[in-house]
Amino acid sequence: MNILDFVMVGSNDYKKSSEFYDAILEPLKLKKTVTTEKYIGYSHSSDPDKTLFYVTNPVNGEPATFGNGTQITLLADSKEAVEKFYEIAMSKGATDEGGPGVRSDGNYYAYIRDFDGNKIAAKSNLK
Repeated sequence: MNILDFVMVGSNDYKKSSEFYDAILEPLKLKKTVTTEKYIGYSHSSDPDKTLFYVTNPVNGEPATFGNGTQITLLADSKEAVEKFYEIAMSKGATDEGGPGVRSDGNYYAYIRDFDGNKIAAKSNLK
């Protein structure tokens, strides 16, 4: 059973974040499916009516910040998709948090931070 309904990250530059996430989420088969004045949402190609990932301006009007120790990991269909996610993120100005490779659990990961410091990972199950 999947226990997550959706995830949301804050942004201080809505337009820049939109362009960034449009590009890096594409290899993971996530596409922008909703845009409002307050948030943008992405859905997986297998269920375009279910928004899974949001980028938002904080509702309380304060600057967006990241959680120390917080990470969001998104599943990829292949090692190549993880590599593409990382490559695009780096070309768009993300910060490297760990390039593509096999980690201690035997799966393939890549880690980045977006412009607001949110730590996002892509994972391909190799087991």
